[in-house]
Amino acid sequence: MTVVCSALLVGAIQAQEDTREKLGSYSYVELQGGLQMTSTNAKMTKLFTPTVGVSFGHYFSSVMGARLHINGWQAKSGFEDMDKYYKWKYITPNLDLMLNLNNLFSKKITGSHPLNVILLFGAGLNIAWDNKELKDLDLHAGRVPLAWDKNRLSHNLRAGLRLETDVTKPFGLSLEVNANSLSDRFNSKTNNSNDWQFTAMLGVSYRFNKRYAKPIPIALPIVQEVVDNQSANAAIVPIVVAEKKKVKKEVTREEPVQIKREVFYGETITETNDKAAVQEIANFLKNHKNAKITIVGYADKGTGTPEMNKVYAKDRAENFKKMLVNDFGCDATAIKTDSKGDTVQPFANDNDKNRCVIIEGQGVKVYTETIEVEE
Repeated sequence: MTVVCSALLVGAIQAQEDTREKLGSYSYVELQGGLQMTSTNAKMTKLFTPTVGVSFGHYFSSVMGARLHINGWQAKSGFEDMDKYYKWKYITPNLDLMLNLNNLFSKKITGSHPLNVILLFGAGLNIAWDNKELKDLDLHAGRVPLAWDKNRLSHNLRAGLRLETDVTKPFGLSLEVNANSLSDRFNSKTNNSNDWQFTAMLGVSYRFNKRYAKPIPIALPIVQEVVDNQSANAAIVPIVVAEKKKVKKEVTREEPVQIKREVFYGETITETNDKAAVQEIANFLKNHKNAKITIVGYADKGTGTPEMNKVYAKDRAENFKKMLVNDFGCDATAIKTDSKGDTVQPFANDNDKNRCVIIEGQGVKVYTETIEVEE
């Protein structure tokens, strides 16, 4: 007779799922500010000028993105041997592609890092104008020809590197350095070789419309060892357990509740002015399942006659019920009334307090909760 014994080798290995979501795509807007320098035959320390930029970008995935980038303000050049310098204005709209090197080479599943290294490259136009300072120097004649008089349009080829903070957060900081290749006439000098402009800017960005790629469940096998006592050979049989799907489900629970309230009246008044008490009782009737109440009217022995007090007590209970039904829309079938007249004194030590109604009731409070269950 063959006896088959199953020994569990890996009991703790179950179908697993990495619950971390991978950042897929998002858009952003960014403001930048920093310095630029245009290379020329002059002291570098005297060529720095301010530049500002704005960009609108979109990452199609955690690796690749594109942006429309516009920057500009002032540029500066000069003649070192004469210690003469001049400025002009420029603006550069560029279309850049961006490559997240962290996500390209990293195996980190979340697709985000405390600091991201972004390689960018692109092309655009450079528009320069207002080189009045150079013309006022009147030094270009005999040195280099004046490249342009009013406006100058040039190509702009760019390569750069960005450092960005964690891209999964709405706001972030960046440091960007760029090298831009332009026409040799950008600085108003004609020398038959391209000009180079270098920029370094700090930026603040806001990311929105983020999309996440859902994690892929990873089913790991449960391995059992099956031993045949005749052959004494062990066979490893992998069993793949189907991943159970979790769904959200609303469940309700019920809890019995009770209420007791005392409402007091003036000496001869049969209608209460305590609207807050009426509202409280009305809310109890409306907000609780199977809610029912009993209103009992009382009168004090210290005034009136037993016959009159019986009428007062009954009127107080009936009038309280009418306000609940007529003014607050309560169900009359859920309300009972009774009258004790002055035969019962619930406040034996305080005569005036016996001019009252006492409301007692019970109902069921229903609570709704959302829980996760496995299908």
